Amino acid sequence: MIIRRVVLCSRHTEYRLPTRIINHGAKVQRRLSTAYSAPVAATHTAPSQASPLASITSELDKLTPRFDVSADDIEIIRSPSDLFEALKSKITKARRRVYLSTLYVGKTEHELINTIRTALKTNPTLTVSVLTDYLRGTREAPDPSCASLLASLVTDFPERVEVRLYHTPNLTGIRKAILPKRINEGWGLQHMKVYGIDDEIIMSGANLSDDYFTNRQDRYHIIKSKEVTDFFSRIYRTVSDLSYRVLPSDKESSGFVTEWPESNVQPAPLVDPKGYITAATKVLAPFTQPPSRSPKTTEKPTDTHIYPLLQLTPLLKPDTSTELPALTTILRALSTPAFSGSKWTFTAGYFNMTPEIRQLLLSSQPASATVIAASPWANGFYGSKGVSGMLPAAYTHLSRRFLDAVSGAGLSQQIALKEWRKGTVNTPGGWTYHAKGIWITLPGLQQAGPSISLVGSSNYTKRSYSLDLEANTLIVTSNPDLQRRLGEEEKWLQEYAKVVSRENYAKTKRRVGLHVRIAMWIVTLVGGAL
Repeated sequence: MIIRRVVLCSRHTEYRLPTRIINHGAKVQRRLSTAYSAPVAATHTAPSQASPLASITSELDKLTPRFDVSADDIEIIRSPSDLFEALKSKITKARRRVYLSTLYVGKTEHELINTIRTALKTNPTLTVSVLTDYLRGTREAPDPSCASLLASLVTDFPERVEVRLYHTPNLTGIRKAILPKRINEGWGLQHMKVYGIDDEIIMSGANLSDDYFTNRQDRYHIIKSKEVTDFFSRIYRTVSDLSYRVLPSDKESSGFVTEWPESNVQPAPLVDPKGYITAATKVLAPFTQPPSRSPKTTEKPTDTHIYPLLQLTPLLKPDTSTELPALTTILRALSTPAFSGSKWTFTAGYFNMTPEIRQLLLSSQPASATVIAASPWANGFYGSKGVSGMLPAAYTHLSRRFLDAVSGAGLSQQIALKEWRKGTVNTPGGWTYHAKGIWITLPGLQQAGPSISLVGSSNYTKRSYSLDLEANTLIVTSNPDLQRRLGEEEKWLQEYAKVVSRENYAKTKRRVGLHVRIAMWIVTLVGGAL
């Protein structure tokens, strides 16, 4: 492994006992020791301009740190059960650190929790930290919840386990008081799915619950790199310092309390949202600013690069996030003559790409392209009660609008929309679809496979770029074996996907009612997003 773009400086933080408590409960004896540092300088060998791939890396180098790795250090796994087994195996063998950033941990996910508990008992030097979303992690409270399940680990290992809940600064005051649970999650979430174990990291869009381990299809890349794992660890640590801490409490019916430690970045989001954003910008901006240049090195170039891409819009003012700029840079390049004849596949479980991304995809004039979306019968909200039950129909409406745009651009022969379905949700053998990402095969590389692939938590929607926290890795490679493996991933995700047309959406059972369109309008009107 060679890292050629990140040089780090450290600011060590001493953690003190917390003073501000939300609810009442016992305090932990001490904070897990940690350090914060951010990329401040970079070195790399300027890429040759001899190929389209080199021109893309040249532009990406201006946006975000780059890690040069061996293609063999990237493992692509296929199924939900593969993810679960990989997590359990790696946690069991962990010696130093486990950090898990997810939207939520399933409230009945006892097997995973027991795996962590056993690892802590076996390895006395191991520390574990879990970051989830406050709104999603406490949704069921005071009944059993994600937060109460994780609090049990803190009870057993108070000095070696830390649990954090990120709360969006966009939901405070009257809005927070009147919006019901579940609906309020439309105003912003901690959505990063980053699973670090010692010196390896799993990048995915999957959360940590039973369906994501059994019958909810996503993507999963294991990156065996200390440098990449360290980078995301620093991001993780900083967002944790911007989040509430969970403590067990036998006095509360929920089984836990939350607090804002003194050692956190101040102030808390529910106390002073504007001040919180200002403070968050100060500590997060170094991770998203373009790296400064250093003299050329003589290190031997590698054929595979990883670019960490972050979308932290609700915490950055001004917004210096790197995911959207990097993605739009690549898509704009595809529309230039040098990239004529490129192919791409785009997928998102919740199909609602922004108008900008849709236009850039259409402008790329691909030789061929595929969009994979979840069928309504493979949508995680299928059969839900209330407004959320309208979401599958809402995404169907958006898919139809996309096909209308494809037709209007005269690209119906080049761009196909496929719906993924494996049975029906909530019935025996029924799966849901949650994968997201993009694969790009450049001209002249069609036989080898994609040379660019983006994997992570983002759904490429308005809320991804305005309300949620997202983390992704962009792989750029000229390695034939990795290209082949990326191509296999691109192919197997389409095994249960079938092409749909505008005529399919015109059928009675696929028509979207006026009530769904009104619900979509209301969500947008009051500041939320799908």
